[in-house]
Amino acid sequence: MLEVSNITTAYGPVPVLQGLSLSVGPGEILCLLGRNGAGKTTTMKSIMGLLAPSSGTITFKGQTISGVPAHTVPQHGIGYIPQGRKLFGELTVAENLTVGLQNRNSPQSVMDDALDLFPALKTRLTQVSETLSGGEQTMLTVARALCVDPSLLLLDEPTEGLQPSMIHAIRDAVLALRNQGRAIILVEQRIDAILAVADRVAFIEQGKIVETTLGDTLRDTPALLKNRLGV
Repeated sequence: MLEVSNITTAYGPVPVLQGLSLSVGPGEILCLLGRNGAGKTTTMKSIMGLLAPSSGTITFKGQTISGVPAHTVPQHGIGYIPQGRKLFGELTVAENLTVGLQNRNSPQSVMDDALDLFPALKTRLTQVSETLSGGEQTMLTVARALCVDPSLLLLDEPTEGLQPSMIHAIRDAVLALRNQGRAIILVEQRIDAILAVADRVAFIEQGKIVETTLGDTLRDTPALLKNRLGV
């Protein structure tokens, strides 16, 4: 579904991604692991067009999307949950979701499906989003991304700062979305969260994928984590 081929991305003169390649298919969760500064978030931003790779290609469903304007990327069917949530805090829950619908002219049924995944939001539709709890804000961020009816979902540390019950709720939602046939790329610092959901794990070092392994292999061979991450 998504193919990232040998991309190089920099912040000004500072290179971050240096020939990075990865792929993810329908109904698959690909988790990205690496130390801080390895290039995980930069990979997400490159896919979304928020940073333009200086070389390499990104294709989605056979169509090249590297180089297209960032605001058009969701229209291809890609949802993005950035680190730190990035909600429109002054808007209500319903208004945030409507913004997602308008991005791709999705029908109301798409929002209804997103709310079915996070029923707690159904009682918060008229509440201003900045007054939600951290967990509820994360749910809203995911639900808003689902309002573009994505085939591919990018999640950058969605459980950061959440209490255990909310972490379980987000994990269950991610697994449900995978079971719907959506492709998912997940960045997480919490190793237990990775081990709970990963179909494949790609290790990033110095802006490159240095190893990709099956989730089952990583669960059975914890020494791989120590070798790659020192944990």
